[in-house]
Amino acid sequence: MSTFEDLGSLLLVRGADEIDHAGGSLYVHLHRVAKRLGSLGASDTLVLAGLAHAAYGTDGFPTHLFDWQTERPVLESVIGTDTEAIVYRYGACDRETTWRDLAEHRTVTDRFTGTSEELGAAELRDFVDLTIVNELDVLDNDAERAVQLRPFLQEQLPRWQSLASPAVLTEAGRIVGL
Repeated sequence: MSTFEDLGSLLLVRGADEIDHAGGSLYVHLHRVAKRLGSLGASDTLVLAGLAHAAYGTDGFPTHLFDWQTERPVLESVIGTDTEAIVYRYGACDRETTWRDLAEHRTVTDRFTGTSEELGAAELRDFVDLTIVNELDVLDNDAERAVQLRPFLQEQLPRWQSLASPAVLTEAGRIVGL
């Protein structure tokens, strides 16, 4: 079995297929995000992170499959240290203090601990690509949330142009209408 399949099985054991999310279950959403990342040329590490990105919940989706305080080693044992770090950073991100000025400060604030982490270029690209692709999936699959999400993305995406990969920016521009 591949790591991707192992993670998919673990997500099922944790009930991801029983949690409502945009366009179906959380499990389906996670797979769509991973698939879109892959289609846009993301690394295997980022695609795997896309499949697990809501493992600890997120600032916009508080339901979690793993406890960030006690179960990080469980997830890390399946997906590896680098991938788990991306998943943790994404889930822990305090969006209010991070998103708007990310290009200027290159810092992600952790909503769990209150600490901040300055990211290098590759970490920042992975974080932004995962963030954009996740939001695009919600936009595509939740008409009610899309009403507020589309204008937000139209405002936010130009701020992240220097951070995201060209393929993700092109996809986002096509969907959001930039």
